[in-house]
Amino acid sequence: MLEQYLGILLVKLAVAASLASILLRFNLFVKMLLREERTMEQRLQLAAAFGAIFGMGVLARVMTHNNYQAVDLGLEGCLLAGILGGYVTGLTSGILISIPAMFNGEMVSMPLLAGVGVLGGVLRDIAPSTDEIWRFSPFFDYNVYRLFRSKYDIRITLFQLFFAVSILFSEFLRWSVWKVFSAQRIFSLYSQVEAPGWMDHCAIFATTLFATALPLKIWNATRNEKKLEAQQKLLNEARLSALTRQINPHFLFNTLNSVSSLIRTNPDQARTVVYKLSNILRRLLRKQENLNPLREEMEFIEDYLSIEMVRFGAKLKFEKQIEPEAVNWPVPSMILQPIVENSIRHGLSGKVNGGSIWIRGSLTGSRLLLTIEDDGEGIPEGKLATLFEQGIGVNNVNERLKVLFGTDYRMSIDSKQGEGTRTEIEIPYGTQQR
Repeated sequence: MLEQYLGILLVKLAVAASLASILLRFNLFVKMLLREERTMEQRLQLAAAFGAIFGMGVLARVMTHNNYQAVDLGLEGCLLAGILGGYVTGLTSGILISIPAMFNGEMVSMPLLAGVGVLGGVLRDIAPSTDEIWRFSPFFDYNVYRLFRSKYDIRITLFQLFFAVSILFSEFLRWSVWKVFSAQRIFSLYSQVEAPGWMDHCAIFATTLFATALPLKIWNATRNEKKLEAQQKLLNEARLSALTRQINPHFLFNTLNSVSSLIRTNPDQARTVVYKLSNILRRLLRKQENLNPLREEMEFIEDYLSIEMVRFGAKLKFEKQIEPEAVNWPVPSMILQPIVENSIRHGLSGKVNGGSIWIRGSLTGSRLLLTIEDDGEGIPEGKLATLFEQGIGVNNVNERLKVLFGTDYRMSIDSKQGEGTRTEIEIPYGTQQR
């Protein structure tokens, strides 16, 4: 008999852990669960979710005439609902979870579970922070140890102890009600024991404690993963922003240098360059996204080259060959300009007769291939080997591609002195910009 009784308690813990893990497969439940602030409607939605999930366990126990007692996690479910959702969620969940038991004649279940749900709401309100709810540890010895260590916040330690005591108090309430009203009015695992001793009490109370703590631990692991993903996203955005700001001053500095030279030699051209530069800067200031349609990037390149053509005149030629299917697909913003600028500054500016720049874009399977090619002076072999480590333009582009796509991209530069340079960028593409 003792082995069977302990088996029920172990199965109950297994059910609590399995149920918590299975629920993480449903994105809607995860969103409801991990939301820190909720409207009244969202609290009721969370209560309905807990009511349906844990109410099914109560219903399974009732329908099998108490043959599957380990699946009844009603007390733990309404306590968790109150802890994670507050008073309204805990109270509503307690009512919903107890409905199958009420139809079975267990009339004391509803007030008990509703009260335990409100107790969970009290725990949420007195918590020093919501993080402390997720950090709950069911091990008393650890919390008592922290109580006497000066480096720990006394409020946090006392809350953790009160948290554990509240769970045990909930089980004590159920035992007290069971003693007063008998098994016909409320379900309890004590009905399995004819004369429960202190070891039986310890086993049942410990099971309730760990059956409440296990879902919190499992859900907290997912919560931490989500927070790490969000932090990594913010870090990537900050890094991208820094890299973009690095390009813009570099481009602006070079253009203003051109304007300063033209002011002395050709004031009219200087005014034209300033006007076109203002258009470019206006577009840059409007842009907030990391990805833009390829057609917008090409419009930017055309504006940029129109500035350079004022200086170079007919010596600078530009051709583009973009497949119609590729023009609306997203590419990293300012991805072409640094490479085109390098082609002009280091490849074509030294040629007496100038030269040409070609930009091609095509879709290959599920990837976008961009090619920037010039017929300039080329890059010396020794410098080509360390090109990704030197210079603002190429290194910046490569770093931004790495942040956005990880290892799922390709950037290569092939150059021959006296013949020109060819840069290829191959990236995956996402949702089409419409």
